Amino acid sequence: MRTIALPLLAAAALSGVAASPALANETRAEARAGVQWLPGQTEATAGVAAGYDFDLGPMAFSGVEVSADKALGSGYKTSFGFHGRAGVNLAGTKLYGVGGYTTEPCDNCRGGWDLGAGAQMALMGPLYGKVEYKHQFVDQSRDRDTLLAGVGIRF
Repeated sequence: MRTIALPLLAAAALSGVAASPALANETRAEARAGVQWLPGQTEATAGVAAGYDFDLGPMAFSGVEVSADKALGSGYKTSFGFHGRAGVNLAGTKLYGVGGYTTEPCDNCRGGWDLGAGAQMALMGPLYGKVEYKHQFVDQSRDRDTLLAGVGIRF
């Protein structure tokens, strides 16, 4: 009896683990604020972003994100970002690299390609905190840097 019961209990326990997804793709939305700077100029910025992350295994993920951010000084308009990110998920903290394109933040400015890195940390329940740095490469103009902190929710 013992030789039959132990394998059955082990199979039942393993099927419960397999049935409950340890990994789940994730939709997220966030509010964020920070600072952007270029030589001789610094402005506060605020915005929102939404994204979707795809699990690539027990520790890796990749995702897409769209954003709308506005520098809070006069003469700026809302810029829109279209980015991808990829990284590792370590015990509730996602460390990632990010890259994409951001449209122009003012009428006399240019948009550009960005590269950066960030960290997203689980807070409580579906809430998370995030810090992110991006460097924007602007053709025939001054490059911009942005540092953001945000709070979001996972769905």
